[in-house]
Amino acid sequence: MMQTASIADNISDVLAKIIYFTQLRRQVLHDNLHQADHPGFTPQDMPVRELAEALNVAVAEHLQHRRLLFRDTPHIKFGPNNTMHVRPIVDSQAQVLLQTDRDEYTELQIRKLLENCLNRKVAEELLRQKGGTYAAPADWDFGKLVTGHDPLRDLPADRDVTD
Repeated sequence: MMQTASIADNISDVLAKIIYFTQLRRQVLHDNLHQADHPGFTPQDMPVRELAEALNVAVAEHLQHRRLLFRDTPHIKFGPNNTMHVRPIVDSQAQVLLQTDRDEYTELQIRKLLENCLNRKVAEELLRQKGGTYAAPADWDFGKLVTGHDPLRDLPADRDVTD
């Protein structure tokens, strides 16, 4: 019982790191879409699996030693005062698609943006419910897209959909 209560006390630290990570990832994925036409551009992503593993290790450490200890990884460095520095990595799958199938490349980036947005919103909501003071403005409203809303269906009938 004591361990569960103490994990709840440290969950804000974990959620804050997830929120920060998703902010960084959104920018990287945004750049992937907007820089794709530049010669020599190499798509990147954030080390998602690496962060998940680092958070798992921190929680395991907390369960075993009652302290939340974040350990550095090759692309993620944890600093004092709850800081974290993350270096993007080359996205080799996106790089191949960028050169072979631009439509699929764009779809991949959009899927990653949607996943990232959902991860951020879940972390924000968990932090809000925990009683944290995090109140970031909504970055993007993907709620309608996730619930099946078809934005093209709501266009005026006289509008050219290809605009």
